Amino acid sequence: MDSKDRTQREDMLRRAVLGGDERAWQAWYDETFDDLHTYVLWRSGGRRDQADEIVQETWLAAVRHIRRFDPRKGSFLAWLRGLAVNVFRHHVRRQGRIFRREQAAGRNGDSAPRPEDRDREERIGATLDALPERQEEVLRAKYLEGLSVAEIAADWNETPKAVESLLSRAREAFRSLYEK
Repeated sequence: MDSKDRTQREDMLRRAVLGGDERAWQAWYDETFDDLHTYVLWRSGGRRDQADEIVQETWLAAVRHIRRFDPRKGSFLAWLRGLAVNVFRHHVRRQGRIFRREQAAGRNGDSAPRPEDRDREERIGATLDALPERQEEVLRAKYLEGLSVAEIAADWNETPKAVESLLSRAREAFRSLYEK
């Protein structure tokens, strides 16, 4: 679907949602849930329990803020991903406070992730947040969506060499930021 068709369709869905049409919400949910969940799972360092919670909170935020969505500025999925990043950051801060309180009180339940796992997951999320948007996008396309360099180049109207270069810089930036 080209950009104009997507914009028109998503504007129609937005108006229907604002008018109370539950089928429009269901259509958006059905079309975007899997991609959103996969993205959040990636951003969560593979922690399914955390990803499930963040996706649920993201949809609640979408319901509350749907009036702010403008299809001319980007796709509904891209908007959801932006909401998810904010929910993820809030979640990590909140979990960190809870974890520190439990440690101070001498509690550390068996079901809680080990501190080193929590640290790794938080570092992955923080590192992805710190990357320039284009670098995060190319890493997502390559490793989350599983696209080849040629596919990314075709989708982005770039040369494969330009994508390879961006991917190389993104990997190095991620490695450097992660190791700090």
